[in-house]
Amino acid sequence: MLNAMQEADRFVTKWNEQDGPLQNCPVRGVLDKIGDKWSMLLIMTLGAGPKRFNQLRRDVPDISQKMLTQTLRDLQRDGMVARRVFDTKPPSVEYRLTPLGESIIVPFGHLIRWADDNHPRIDRARVEFDKAA
Repeated sequence: MLNAMQEADRFVTKWNEQDGPLQNCPVRGVLDKIGDKWSMLLIMTLGAGPKRFNQLRRDVPDISQKMLTQTLRDLQRDGMVARRVFDTKPPSVEYRLTPLGESIIVPFGHLIRWADDNHPRIDRARVEFDKAA
């Protein structure tokens, strides 16, 4: 089994061996979407189970209705989220992760753990940088 540094070295080597310019990298289109401000929060929120639109608005209170709608639409387009409309008056809509959406929870969990473990160091680095600027 590879240790963390060996695995990181393998990823960096593979990344740098790509053919062509990085702007043509097909992974960028995926990372741009899942790495935006809201997608990770919505995926992790939906990881607890299906939610209706208004419940998502309550669970992620600082997202606007427009941005929530657009992000959910983008996640649907990418196959991460499924939308189900219930035939009620008025119609209600439920969102849930697809198997593809569920598959990114563990990688997001690693990133969240890294951010949690390192945010004090990042905060200190920012303070030091701002002092020097």
